[in-house]
Amino acid sequence: MSRRTQPMGAPEAREDLDLDQLAARAGAGDDAARDALLARIGPQVMRQCQRILPCRQDAEEACQDALLQVVMKVSTFDGRSKFTTWLYVVTANCARQTYRSLQRRASEQATPQLPVDRADPRTTSVIAGSRLDLLDALEHLEAHRPELVAPLVLRDLCQLSYEEIADHLGIPSGTLKSRIHDARRHVRERLA
Repeated sequence: MSRRTQPMGAPEAREDLDLDQLAARAGAGDDAARDALLARIGPQVMRQCQRILPCRQDAEEACQDALLQVVMKVSTFDGRSKFTTWLYVVTANCARQTYRSLQRRASEQATPQLPVDRADPRTTSVIAGSRLDLLDALEHLEAHRPELVAPLVLRDLCQLSYEEIADHLGIPSGTLKSRIHDARRHVRERLA
């Protein structure tokens, strides 16, 4: 059942509606709505950043960037999809941008005498190492097939439904599923 057809008493529909309303009011310049919106989404944004970035400090940096982006760009939320879908996109993009910045800083600090540190398998958890490998694979995918990145990130990292993703991206469900399939294949090959 889509969000638009759920009964108003349904908790999920009510919560999304409240966030959508807060976002609309915040986008219109209501400071109290903006503050309430940030208070409600802050923990969710941090959880999503931690799913993508293995180091807590990096996730906190990405979370702050995402919340800043929400404040700066909430007026661009057009209501075509749920606010939470829009928020997932903003958060995932900020987390990936934080990773790119960390990579760039590490490579700039490297000298022939001080090579860039790669994850040490003896001190890096399997999960953290896997996330870093996935982020590298996503960077490679974006360089070669950028149209495949958002569908994969929204489905596999953000765990959004096919319907939400298709609505947000404005593409048919069949196209979305094809892109996710292609993206997974490319990422699998890169990880192998």
